Amino acid sequence: MSYRPGRAIDAIRARLDHPVIDGDGHLIEYTPTVRDFIAEDAGEDLARGFDSVVQGAALQRRIPYEKKRELGASHTAWWGLPARNTHDRATAMLPDLMYARLDELGIDYALLYPTYGLVVTALADTGLRCAMARAFNRYYAEVWGGHRDRLEPVAAIPMFTPEEAIAELDHAVGERGLKAVMMAGVIPRPVPGAEATRGAQWIDCVGHDSTYDYDPVWRRCQELGVTPTFHAGGQGWGTRMSRTNYVFNHIGNFAAAGEATCRSLLLGGAPMRFPDLTFGFLEGGVAWGLNLFSDFLGHFAKRNREHIRHYDPAALDRAALAGHFDRYAPAAIRARLGELDAGLRMLSDPDEDPGALDEFAASGISCEEDAQRIFERQFFFGCEADDPMNALAFDTRLAPMGARLRAVFASDIGHWDVPDIRQVLPEAWELVERGLLDASGFRAFVCDNVAGMLEGTNPDFFAGTAVAGRTPGTASR
Repeated sequence: MSYRPGRAIDAIRARLDHPVIDGDGHLIEYTPTVRDFIAEDAGEDLARGFDSVVQGAALQRRIPYEKKRELGASHTAWWGLPARNTHDRATAMLPDLMYARLDELGIDYALLYPTYGLVVTALADTGLRCAMARAFNRYYAEVWGGHRDRLEPVAAIPMFTPEEAIAELDHAVGERGLKAVMMAGVIPRPVPGAEATRGAQWIDCVGHDSTYDYDPVWRRCQELGVTPTFHAGGQGWGTRMSRTNYVFNHIGNFAAAGEATCRSLLLGGAPMRFPDLTFGFLEGGVAWGLNLFSDFLGHFAKRNREHIRHYDPAALDRAALAGHFDRYAPAAIRARLGELDAGLRMLSDPDEDPGALDEFAASGISCEEDAQRIFERQFFFGCEADDPMNALAFDTRLAPMGARLRAVFASDIGHWDVPDIRQVLPEAWELVERGLLDASGFRAFVCDNVAGMLEGTNPDFFAGTAVAGRTPGTASR
């Protein structure tokens, strides 16, 4: 069967002199085959554990409403895949069909992230988590490996410990030959002393104040030539714990998780220690990135190691303060002037640890330009095609220092928010039609930025693919 693009896509492609690269599409795994791989590689006991994961929604429905808070159970995704549009459901499941339809979609090359494999990044059971990662990555390499000139399946890398992450990186990338990886930067961990209460968890963001040192993971990514991309959600923690409403939990959750990881890496210093490594934060858009950049600069300007002395209690002129009190204090305060020290202490305590006063020390950032370089060159933000906020990344009038953040075109094909995958490119083009994006901005969005994310860590990422020589890195060599 021949799949030809419609008039709308033909008209868009006629105006482009560059490829369209999908930075975040999705495939849908065929779970019986994944189960077979788990049974073969890890044994039937763990395969039965995988059965429980597959049946997870049904098991959650059995939990009494009043018990869910105690168990930390919130309403998760349901009816999340194409159904009435059967053609699209099959497309996300079958490599040959996905490959055949790429021209119809107006896409030259696509990264395909996991769907069920997303569970690998959040599953608490160590044995099952690692067995599932191994099986899913085998599935991506073997089942989807025949069309890698235009389709690149993305490996699922568990991140509960650096050791398991490195082991799976070596397997998926080093042995299976996959070139792109998906991680979680928000790891739920039990609150010490409350391990028996499943709902008592805190979120480790794998950077600042983490339980583990993740530098060996970033170093291994650099050695293997893979960009750490983070595709995890904030459902089930904080304010996203509704027991009845998935939409309540889902809105903004990818942005919340991406922001948490990005902020943690930034203040933990990973980008400064690994200046040649790029990092991708997917499916949350770019608006939060601009907010984080702006907020970071504001805090840095007023709380850096020099300026923080402006608020040092020792700098308070006690004689001048006494003069103001003498002149302006009401009777109720005058009656207690003998307790002035107590009245000045809260939020101005002179006994703070001198070694902890520079809260930017671990970041390695010494000036605003360091932060600008990181946000413009190392951080990449996955943006779904229909998000009107994508335009913010390209309007340098809005960003501090005239920064231009790297928004990455992401189709999210295969999931519920794409009712018809043929509409993804036209939805992205709407920003051009509305005058919010020019031709160079659109090229950056659908080509140059995703290429920069991948080639920044591996200059040969697109070698041997259908877009080789047509991306910024390969074209310049």
